[in-house]
Amino acid sequence: MSDVYSLSAATAKGPIPFEQFKDKALLIVNVASKCGLTPQYKDLQALQDKNEGKLQIIGFPCNQFKAQEPGTDDEILSFCQVNYGVTFPIAKKGDVNGADTQPIYQYLKAHAEPPVEDIDWNFSKFLIKNGKVQWFPARSTKVADVEAAL
Repeated sequence: MSDVYSLSAATAKGPIPFEQFKDKALLIVNVASKCGLTPQYKDLQALQDKNEGKLQIIGFPCNQFKAQEPGTDDEILSFCQVNYGVTFPIAKKGDVNGADTQPIYQYLKAHAEPPVEDIDWNFSKFLIKNGKVQWFPARSTKVADVEAAL
């Protein structure tokens, strides 16, 4: 992994190579459908709409936090679209911590300033802007905090 732009997200519609986002800010969010923070989908979609052309959000479903993302990839995508009008890509479900951590999360945790040992909860956010990685912990960060960093 030379940089974040050499990676991609696996989705139900096929891979999304991150190289296409070099000229945009990229927001990576581990998401869950049964979490108290799930309504952030609405704020994330509004942020995506407001910053169309300057920002790309990608949701990464994860079931590691109290099993709050139990659905299949198709069920998760449908939930996001029907309940929150999500149009940004939703990756296939995977781990953000532990032995099976997805490559994107291995990269993000190692390159964030300061580096992140473990993701704290659902809806943690990583903002990649000009190749630099900034982490926004889930429990202490709102979508507005990310918008201010854009």
